[in-house]
Amino acid sequence: MSRRRLGLPPWAQTIRFQVALSLGLLFAALAGSASYSLYALNQRRHDYEILNLSGQLRVTSAAMLNDARAYLRAQADSNTSGGPDDRIYREGLERHMALYDQIISSFVARRIDPALTGKHDPITCNWDAHSKSQLQRTANDWQIFRFELTRRSGTNREGESAARWAAYIVKHGDDLSKSSTALSRAFQDMMEIKLANIRLFNQLVLGVAALIMVALVTLLYRHLVRPLRETMAGFTRVARGDLGHQVPVQSSGEIGQMTSAFNQLSLRLNALFRLTDRIAQGNTLDDTLRFVSEEFREFLPLDWVGLFFLAPDGEQLVLERQYGQGNISLPEGLSLPRFGVALGADGVRTVDDLAASRERNPSDVCAGLLDRAGFRSAMLLPTHGSGGVALLVFASRERSAYAAEHAELLTNVAGQLTHALDKTVFVEGLVVSAVQGLAKLAESRDQDTGDHLTRMALYSALIAEELGREGPYQDRISAAYVRSIHQFAPMHDIGKVGLGDAILLKAGPLTDSERREMQRHPVIGAEVLRQCEAQVNALGHSIFRMAIEIAESHHEHFDGAGYPMGLAGEAIPLAARIVSVADVFDALTSQRPYKTAWPVERALAMLESEAGRQFDPVVIAAFQRALPRVLEVHERFKADSPEADNAPEAASAAAQSCESPETAHAYGLA
Repeated sequence: MSRRRLGLPPWAQTIRFQVALSLGLLFAALAGSASYSLYALNQRRHDYEILNLSGQLRVTSAAMLNDARAYLRAQADSNTSGGPDDRIYREGLERHMALYDQIISSFVARRIDPALTGKHDPITCNWDAHSKSQLQRTANDWQIFRFELTRRSGTNREGESAARWAAYIVKHGDDLSKSSTALSRAFQDMMEIKLANIRLFNQLVLGVAALIMVALVTLLYRHLVRPLRETMAGFTRVARGDLGHQVPVQSSGEIGQMTSAFNQLSLRLNALFRLTDRIAQGNTLDDTLRFVSEEFREFLPLDWVGLFFLAPDGEQLVLERQYGQGNISLPEGLSLPRFGVALGADGVRTVDDLAASRERNPSDVCAGLLDRAGFRSAMLLPTHGSGGVALLVFASRERSAYAAEHAELLTNVAGQLTHALDKTVFVEGLVVSAVQGLAKLAESRDQDTGDHLTRMALYSALIAEELGREGPYQDRISAAYVRSIHQFAPMHDIGKVGLGDAILLKAGPLTDSERREMQRHPVIGAEVLRQCEAQVNALGHSIFRMAIEIAESHHEHFDGAGYPMGLAGEAIPLAARIVSVADVFDALTSQRPYKTAWPVERALAMLESEAGRQFDPVVIAAFQRALPRVLEVHERFKADSPEADNAPEAASAAAQSCESPETAHAYGLA
């Protein structure tokens, strides 16, 4: 069972705790063994004293028996010698009895006085069951022995008392001597058992110490040596370029934490290199933000990323690009006052609670904007590059989503992000310049005004925005798509640069051959743009793909009656279907030298009548929803000459055309 399943606290899972615990147990075992050995050694010295005293009991009992026998022999030989000295015998017997009594009493009391051992402190005794039982028998034997001797000292005549004592001792002294010997042997057996226990204890301690050492070595190998070896092998693989390599995390201790940190570092390095590679492939800011969002989401709680550029007036921040999960988006072109953001400060600003920040500082418009959009926390990174001053904003729907490590990561890659933004800003600048140049080239060959290109580009963008809000094309429309269609819509008639002036500037109706030549301008425009695209493709970019679709297909009809390829329905690129509606509406409502402008109501009626035939009905519906804003653009860029609400019916077919007499026939509206 793993330590995690056992529910051990984090500190108990660390290697330092486990090693300290193992060493502590080992020290405790060895200290316990040493302490017990010292105690046993001290007790052994006591045991020697006890054995010595028990030996004195045996010697004393034997001495009393030998003295009694000697006394009786001397008394029997009194006829030939002077007889025994009763006083000397009595004094000797009393000394023996006093010593025996003192020793046996100390044993019974389990406390031996220093007078018996010559030590400074008394000795406390502990007996096992066998020693205690034998001591009780020996003490009883001694009590009876002493009582009988005392009882036989009833006469005042010393000779008679001594004789009685001697006779009793000779008769029963051997029993006392055997009892004393048995007690000494019991004590000796007890000492042997103690010694065996000491040996057993030391063996157990050594066994436990050996087990602890084995466990410690196993612990160090499994959780230190082997993980370190595998981690070092992982370091080597990453150092050789295998970024993203993951070392198995085999523990939750310090090595496991180090391995997890290494794996995180490896993933970050891999993500950064992958980000660098993807940025190198990106051609637009949209690509860059998308790559940043996709790669950084592995390390950051990220639901939305937006890029604000400093406006030319230096007072406003304008939302230029954004990328979010799902349908999260803010209105691009949104302006924020600069004073609410510290663009001059280096480093990352983290906002843990956008709502609270908005309440504390009502002037923090950025926090208010993100809070109203449903975000709860954000990180703001000012950048200063050749592309200008910008603010990169990362936002999350979770409150307090960003920790110090997230801000540190973003700070570390700030330079790389700035370089990527500079690169894509430069590329997009080239795109805008190319679009403007090509559009002006087409404009210079035609009689249309520049306002026509401005209006129809804005109309196209407004229609695309409405398609992105609702309808079947909603998933295909993004902010980048709207921006691209606004950029490339003016290039719809770029193919007219390949037509001769005799056809392009003809005031009257076109002949059939001239009309067929006129209808080649979508093919010419697409071919010109494909050559441009091939050139930028060779440099690793893709710029004109949507422009090609618009130029080639904006004269296709939804029912298949258009040209140049007779495409129908959704086979016609969506961008071309959008531009077709915007172009026709502006052509109808604009005044030309060869025609008067149609009233808006008449132009709308014509568009509605052509829904499903010339135009995509879904696009027409989106155009109608966008009509209020379309009319605002129409009024803002309206031609100086007044509209002719009652245009003469006798006007030529060219008066009912879209852009010119030739294109009126091309659209089939004449």
